[in-house]
Amino acid sequence: MAETWWLNDEEQRTWRSFLLASRLVLDRVERQLKQDADISFAYFEILTRLSEAPERRMRMADLAAACVFDRSRLSHAIDRLVRDGWVRRVPCPSDARGQMAELTDEGMEKVRQAARDHAEQVRSLLFDRLTQDQQTALQEISEVLATGIVDMPKLISMGWPSR
Repeated sequence: MAETWWLNDEEQRTWRSFLLASRLVLDRVERQLKQDADISFAYFEILTRLSEAPERRMRMADLAAACVFDRSRLSHAIDRLVRDGWVRRVPCPSDARGQMAELTDEGMEKVRQAARDHAEQVRSLLFDRLTQDQQTALQEISEVLATGIVDMPKLISMGWPSR
């Protein structure tokens, strides 16, 4: 029978600290967006990705990958954003079977409405608490962790920031 490899005490503390910090930051960001802009973090991320894309549009498959959503979850989210008037579905010019999501002017206004308070919240929760060296280390650690799970060059090509 294979031996179970438990985390040692230091690994356990590190893992639990990482989980706690991640959950607390994401919870605060989610609550702030809901309170100040009446939008979820997931929807805000979709709108933000579209706002930064050429012509404010992306292929649905690329948008799903960039937001780390499965296609079904993205499709449901896009349906809601279409109902709200913030996004529209448009045919993909290079693939007759594909669809693109396009940010509307109303959607761009929603991003602008939420962005300032969101950026201030992220700065307060994260960047103001870390030295420049810690910020650099956090970025490097995060990229190493993500690269072990997903194809980072592909994500970077779809809009994830890189150095």
